[in-house]
Amino acid sequence: MTLNCNGQLVDVSTPKVMGIVNLTPDSFYDGGKHQNETAILKLVEKMLADGAAFIDVGAYSSRPGAQDISINEEEKRLLPKLELIFKHFPNTLVSVDTFRSEVAKKAIKTGVCMVNDISAGGLDENMMPVIAQLQVPYIMMHMKGSPQTMQHLATYNNVTNEVLYFFSEKMAIARSLGINDLIIDPGFGFAKTIAHNYELLNNLERFIELEAPILVGISRKSMIYKILESSPEEALNGTTALNTVALLKGANILRVHDVKEAVECVKLLKNLPLQ
Repeated sequence: MTLNCNGQLVDVSTPKVMGIVNLTPDSFYDGGKHQNETAILKLVEKMLADGAAFIDVGAYSSRPGAQDISINEEEKRLLPKLELIFKHFPNTLVSVDTFRSEVAKKAIKTGVCMVNDISAGGLDENMMPVIAQLQVPYIMMHMKGSPQTMQHLATYNNVTNEVLYFFSEKMAIARSLGINDLIIDPGFGFAKTIAHNYELLNNLERFIELEAPILVGISRKSMIYKILESSPEEALNGTTALNTVALLKGANILRVHDVKEAVECVKLLKNLPLQ
């Protein structure tokens, strides 16, 4: 199971770790921490040294109820920082976290090799055609509504079946357009209650039947810290525990704030006979 990233084939049958770089002032965990160039470069350098295969850079906060920003504001936050990263780390495999096709196109011109779309094309009808044209790997995530409305839409008869059906439809559209490299993300925390999140995690192995790499992004989310009655800052141990569960159930990519700990999960599980 490989992804073609700027001509480099990345085998994700051995799980890989994706480090999160938020350029937003209001993300739920690290908002505002990485606004200046020095902080960004130090973070990317540490993530790469700790074993990240991918760096996922985003400039639009998708936390529940986050403020909507214009395309111009997103590009202003994002594009100079992408150029900075590629100037200092030219061979890095960078994903851009955006649901806007115009932003994705400009990001790819800077050297980005993958697009991470929280809406799977639902918030921009031009996204999938752009991905097909540019032929980059495409992460499609399940979400209802938008970051501003999603938590009011967390109703399902059977969340696992409905998310599976969502992906079967979205993947059919993507394949018909000629998109080759698809990654699916169940969207933990996006239009899901805590119970929905754990049901999806418990049933994660069912997503293997879609025959696409599975990305899991649960790092420091409320499904962890609310259960533990703590905070995002105190949720690393819980994140590690659930990342381990995700790997055991078939996750191919872990999207995390803490790369070292996630890489250690992957390394340790390689030594289990069932792997």
